[in-house]
Amino acid sequence: MVYTRDSEAPDAFHFWTGVATIAGALRRRVWIDMRKFHWTPNFYIILVGPAGLVTKSTTTRMGLKLLGHVEGIKFGPQSLTWQALTVALEESTEYVEYVDSAGKIKTLPHSSMTISVPELGTLIKTEDSSLVDVLVSMWDGQLETWGHATKHSGNANIINPWLNIIGATTPSWLQNNFPEHMIGGGLASRIVFVYGDAKRHLVPYPDEVTPGPEYYQQEEALIEDLQSIGKITGPYTLDPDARKWGHDWYERLWGTRPAHMASDRYSGYISRKQTHLHKMAIVIAAAQRDERIITKADLMVADVALTDIEHHMNRVFESIGLVDEARHVAEIVMYVRNYKWVTAEQLFQQVRNNMTERDFKTALRVAIGGSLLAVESKPDGQRGLIVAQRTVN
Repeated sequence: MVYTRDSEAPDAFHFWTGVATIAGALRRRVWIDMRKFHWTPNFYIILVGPAGLVTKSTTTRMGLKLLGHVEGIKFGPQSLTWQALTVALEESTEYVEYVDSAGKIKTLPHSSMTISVPELGTLIKTEDSSLVDVLVSMWDGQLETWGHATKHSGNANIINPWLNIIGATTPSWLQNNFPEHMIGGGLASRIVFVYGDAKRHLVPYPDEVTPGPEYYQQEEALIEDLQSIGKITGPYTLDPDARKWGHDWYERLWGTRPAHMASDRYSGYISRKQTHLHKMAIVIAAAQRDERIITKADLMVADVALTDIEHHMNRVFESIGLVDEARHVAEIVMYVRNYKWVTAEQLFQQVRNNMTERDFKTALRVAIGGSLLAVESKPDGQRGLIVAQRTVN
């Protein structure tokens, strides 16, 4: 995180960009073998925040710039159809040697690619069900030859496809373009949404934060680490303590669902959380050691990282498939958050093109009643609206 101190983006954005970057270096060259299936370290990570406020795209570029120095990395296009995606994956096939548990040298073909998407709308066109289906099917990263044939586009045969995506978008884009049916068991449950709506600090001139020689020294050290990570090949194993902890964790997962995940909207995510956890554990382990061993500590760190973003993930999921009233509430809360303090009259002037006065009054009443907004008086007696202080347990 020291390398990112000249950035205003939230810590979580940098952490998960780091996850996507390390995952990109690992590729389909490592896995956890569960016999019936493999856990592989690819992710679909989407940074979500207001436009121009939390430097989402700049953050992702920082990580992918470092990843570009790792030999053999294949980057995919930012705007594509499912046909273009499959062609790009076919062209990315390579072969890697590894030593199996019996000490034998084996060869694994894989088609691995990382895609960085500054604006999610250029990649995911939710009306294109074929592309969405391809993204869903490739998230697992299983050992298989993925095939698809069309009348006009010919045959696509991809050997052990592996797709790693990090992108960025705004809440308003999700509200307008992500249909609710994609949440439960679809693409959204396979995405790690990372929400941020505030700068962690102000940095007018990033080049003043870290002296030049120190900055480039840090950059070179990170590149060397990624290059070393990119050479790890073969299966990861869970040590006995990790397995014991994983058993207990799994029982808790399916025993009592946490309050912040109580809605049925999160059922798909909950059902895939174990996969997210072990994908993450591979990344955590690779960041610390060359040995292909998953420890209890790796799983615990992965669990904390996932749980930390789940509270804010609620804001993302709750913005998808909203009815008009909920959209209006979300919009006025966003205006108040940006203005810090604003009178109701001033607020209505800002949103009057998007909602009627009646809709505005209803949304304002719901926002105050739901403790999203609060009324605060100035010393002169003027009353205005502020974002309510809410404690996340």
